[in-house]
Amino acid sequence: MTLETGYGYAVSRLRAMELRILGKSLFQRLLESDDFKDAIKTLGETHYAKWLSDDKGTQNFEYAISMELQEAYDEVDHFTPDKELSQLCRLPYDIHNVKVLIKGQILKQRGSKKRTDLLTKLGNVPVDDLILAVESEDYRLLPFGLHRAVPESLMLWEQTHDILSVETLLDSHLFLAMRQLVQKVGYKGVEAWARAKIDSENVRNILRLRRTGMDAGRAIEFLHDGGWISKEKVLSLLSEPIEGWNRILGFADVSRVFEGVPETGNVDDLVSDIEKALDDYITGVLRPYRYSTFAPENILTYLWSKEIESKNVRIILVGIANGVDKESLRRLLRNVQ
Repeated sequence: MTLETGYGYAVSRLRAMELRILGKSLFQRLLESDDFKDAIKTLGETHYAKWLSDDKGTQNFEYAISMELQEAYDEVDHFTPDKELSQLCRLPYDIHNVKVLIKGQILKQRGSKKRTDLLTKLGNVPVDDLILAVESEDYRLLPFGLHRAVPESLMLWEQTHDILSVETLLDSHLFLAMRQLVQKVGYKGVEAWARAKIDSENVRNILRLRRTGMDAGRAIEFLHDGGWISKEKVLSLLSEPIEGWNRILGFADVSRVFEGVPETGNVDDLVSDIEKALDDYITGVLRPYRYSTFAPENILTYLWSKEIESKNVRIILVGIANGVDKESLRRLLRNVQ
């Protein structure tokens, strides 16, 4: 944990970097694009241009989104006093890579081709190191508890052949690693952000499980410790109408996500709106620290803003490419500065 006064330089660097975050006017122009080609041209007028000038960017916009986000992480890593703050944001990508590699092992056993193209360089652990560890079955040097998570996940697959349970186990390791990093840095706002992330994931999981009709006895396996709300309280939402969730969670800040939820039992029509509201809720947790010159939480604020920017760009480009109407896309956009 670094003294907060040591963040003056880091925050000043972030203020300059914030000029690269796409604003409302640019997203409005993207939404007004006549077609996908026009949208790519508009995005090419921003800092994404360096990635779009490559053939990979024009043919695969995911490349441009990934590279822009990776550059943001790499630059922040150079001046962040507490490296754990960046590691916190990168951890989900480590878990994503582990999931890809484990599924690759399963496909290999079945005689199919592994999908290494789905791996990302955004994680903390170099992709090559992770591949070597999995293929050699030597996990000892993997950090963030991955030396336990990977073999436990493979063993669970051998026992159950239930990939959903394997993914849930890995998510539990993710949130455990997050809590350990949070405890290490000891910043109040960082803890609040991590707890909000866990609460949001638990609510998302309940929404998904509700759609599948899963019973409470099995559903609790897919909820995670460490949020502001206990797993048991979140589980109680499973049998309640969604319009009543605001009342049940009224003691927690996340309850405002459900304000104004219409009285309907059609979960499919609500999932997208609620997931957007959950992302906006997490953004709001960090907002108070935006105006503090020495707050370490500014590191998370910037990186989370770039994550949201990436999600918004992807929503618009995928939507336009698939002919989704503009008002529907506008409703899906996360908090735009």
